[in-house]
Amino acid sequence: MSESKSIFGRFFNFVWRVFTGIYRAVVVFWMLAVIALVWMGFQGGPPVRVENNVALALIPTGTLVDQVTTTGQSLLRQLGQTRPSQTLLRDLTAALKAAASDPRIPFAVLRLDDLEAAGLPQLQELGLAMKKFRGSGKPIYVYGESFDQNQYFIASQADEVSLDPMGQLMLQGYSVYTNYYKDALDKLGVQINVFRVGEYKSAVEPFLRNDMSPDARAANQAWLNDLWDIYNQGVSSARKLPDKAADAYARNFAPELLKRSGDAAPYALDAHLVNHVETLTQFRKRMADKVGFDKDKGTFRQIDFASYLRAVTREQKPQPPAKIGLVVVQGEIVDGESDVDTAGGDTVSSLLDEARRDEDTKAVVLRVNSPGGSVFASEKIRRAVEALQDEGKPVVVSMSTLAASGGYWISMAADQIWAEPSTITGSIGIFGLIPTIDQPLGKLGIHTDGVGTTPLAGAFRADRPLSPEVKTIIQSTIERGYHEFIAGVSKGRNLPVEKVDSIARGRVWSGMAAKGLGLIDNLGGIEDAEAAAAKLADLKPDAYRIDELKPERDVLAQWLGRFLGGTHADWSFLAALLPQQSGLRQPVEDAARLFQHFNDPRGEYAYCFCMPTTGH
Repeated sequence: MSESKSIFGRFFNFVWRVFTGIYRAVVVFWMLAVIALVWMGFQGGPPVRVENNVALALIPTGTLVDQVTTTGQSLLRQLGQTRPSQTLLRDLTAALKAAASDPRIPFAVLRLDDLEAAGLPQLQELGLAMKKFRGSGKPIYVYGESFDQNQYFIASQADEVSLDPMGQLMLQGYSVYTNYYKDALDKLGVQINVFRVGEYKSAVEPFLRNDMSPDARAANQAWLNDLWDIYNQGVSSARKLPDKAADAYARNFAPELLKRSGDAAPYALDAHLVNHVETLTQFRKRMADKVGFDKDKGTFRQIDFASYLRAVTREQKPQPPAKIGLVVVQGEIVDGESDVDTAGGDTVSSLLDEARRDEDTKAVVLRVNSPGGSVFASEKIRRAVEALQDEGKPVVVSMSTLAASGGYWISMAADQIWAEPSTITGSIGIFGLIPTIDQPLGKLGIHTDGVGTTPLAGAFRADRPLSPEVKTIIQSTIERGYHEFIAGVSKGRNLPVEKVDSIARGRVWSGMAAKGLGLIDNLGGIEDAEAAAAKLADLKPDAYRIDELKPERDVLAQWLGRFLGGTHADWSFLAALLPQQSGLRQPVEDAARLFQHFNDPRGEYAYCFCMPTTGH
């Protein structure tokens, strides 16, 4: 019996060792596989070969950005995540630039259905790259199931635009609509203490009013009209249509659809905004007639822009040692370190300092796409710009979609400022916001009382109303900050202080208007700014390379942030006290979001709520 047990024991031990061995082998295999995927993700993926006679496929997804802030998107593609949340604008323009002189690429195809957001200046830069590609004698074809306003601006720059028979082309124009919280805050008893300089500094109006002020209405209408005119000019010029063709299409959309029993595609065709109304199968067949059919993929022969860039990058000759540093300021400017959707003053100034200390970096391009934010953080960045200049390294600013308030503060000392005509800039002004919640706490039966050694002791508590002394201190600080702002603009732009004051006071301008006012130096995109920086540094066109300096990011935190919906501050406890059906909870939550990144140590902000919407 004992011998039988021994046999069974040895057998089960053997089975267990086999099982644990297989288990360990599987674990090791998957660990190695994950490591390999991570490595390939950061290397851009496996090697790619560009075949002859293939179309370049540009399929941007998510938001068009100047710097990718979601780490590991190449890895996400390989893990089955085929729609990254961001597409780098420079990748699209670089692919078009390389393909223009590549004999293996006869034409390009764009699919824009998954492009969710972009600024008009970014669209203009992409449109210019498309124009240069077409100038090499190579056509561009676009297919869309439908087109929104941003998607169509890009589509209009192509040789041919195809629209699905079930699709529509929706143009709405530009608008600025904002929620106003005064009544909601009054009902809650929340006191928003506002300190500002400038009648146009409308960022604080949602907390003071229930509607847009006449000054803000007039200023907003002016720059919105500029953007809409630029959009119309871009479409009409590319499509060889009469002026205001896009405007006429939008204004006549409802009656024209009635004539066609709600069928939108024929209206776009009759308006000459598209060339073909056809299915995707029909479009693919037309493209396959030019480059052949890929049976494995079930479509025409093509290479996506990301794979193409990997291939041509490996084919490039060694780059020269001289560099022009590229530092991107994207998102709200906050005190401290950068996050996924913010630009930290410490992080950006450190990157600029890194460029200053690098002997091979001869100049810097500061790419700005920001509504501003913390004055203290903005000043840190501006000082870093001046430190570069003190070392003899020129700094050229390239403004993207939005470079207003703090976005202009960090730009004003640059050697040159470039912007697109549709860039939103200016908004030169400062405000302070301090909410006090003594009244809501009183409604809950919570009261604050005590003693202090001076009138200022405990005077800044949120559960106490602000005293006259505190209000005087804050308003004086805000006014001093405003005068520092306009003095800096005066020095950097070589303008009289009085003139700067007259065009400042929080007013927003288009890049086109800002050029006439002297707030920027030239109209153009990032390539123009890079060329200007090279010229200031006495670098010949082929004697330098662009070196993008990026902040180090916590990869794990960003992946978790992506899958969990990003990083957001907790909502105000006030919103939680309100029933969902009251109609007040959502506005209060929206107001709480506005304070999410307001972390200036002195409570001073140069911020602009001036992003236009297109209805998308």
